[in-house]
Amino acid sequence: MGTPEFALPSLNALAQGERNVITVVTQEDRPRGRSLLLTPPPVKRRAIERGLRVLQPPRLTDSGFMNQIADINPDLIVVVAYGSFLPRALWGLPPRGTINLHPSLLPKYRGAAPIPRAIINGESETGVTIVYVGEEMDAGDIIAQEKVSIPPTATCESLSIQLSEAGSRLLVNAVQDIERGSATRTPQDDAGATFAPKVSKSEGLIDWRSPAIELARRVRAFYPWPSAYTHLVSHGNRMLLKVLDADPDVEGAGEAGVITRCDDRGIHVGTGRGSLILRQVQPAGKKRMTAAQFVAGRRGLAGIKLG
Repeated sequence: MGTPEFALPSLNALAQGERNVITVVTQEDRPRGRSLLLTPPPVKRRAIERGLRVLQPPRLTDSGFMNQIADINPDLIVVVAYGSFLPRALWGLPPRGTINLHPSLLPKYRGAAPIPRAIINGESETGVTIVYVGEEMDAGDIIAQEKVSIPPTATCESLSIQLSEAGSRLLVNAVQDIERGSATRTPQDDAGATFAPKVSKSEGLIDWRSPAIELARRVRAFYPWPSAYTHLVSHGNRMLLKVLDADPDVEGAGEAGVITRCDDRGIHVGTGRGSLILRQVQPAGKKRMTAAQFVAGRRGLAGIKLG
């Protein structure tokens, strides 16, 4: 059971191994892009490429879907970023249980957005955990864990790729241990639990009163979605401007949100502490571009206040 790109390495690893993947369950096709074209999720496309049966229930509590799963009679259900909490009737069905790959070192960062939250909080380390699915989200017994270092320039996108690959390897080993009957179960310490709530689009709005170091983390954490963004008023027109890459300058100075200068390093903007150097941006309706490309043809940016 999985839906986004993050689940693909796990699907590949299980499908090409000795395990018999009977069925793949994924979310329904959704409208995407400006044309709102109905688009299948990445896991569906990969499953079809591999000739695997695909189910896309509108709800996991749907009686027709539950009857299909009962008829399939799986030994084990594996969940990787499916995108919805499983009802007990489903996760309690397989005799070997239901397991989940979670991209954090549980019990830290339980919830929907452990990867961006770890980057925002300045963590130098995170990891992947295989747990048994239970009544509470991400609170089940731990089967296996592996630590992963967070590179200082990691974005949500790059760290997701790193964790998905590490998780797929750990998952295959866990499934083998379950098959052999040697998988361990270690209860989580709920006292050490922290939570990673889902990211909302509004969180991408840059508050220039925050320190530059914190803003640089948010730029990386929210790439590619929802992106960190601000607004620029130029010649009376208000423009939404996404910030896709930025570096903090702790020695920099300037009023929060005000462009102090533009040079070969990028667009320097004052913050609550230090300055943020915008390296790549994307104006509304345009493609991403370097700071130099954005500045070209725009005079008088210095002194303009963003926000």
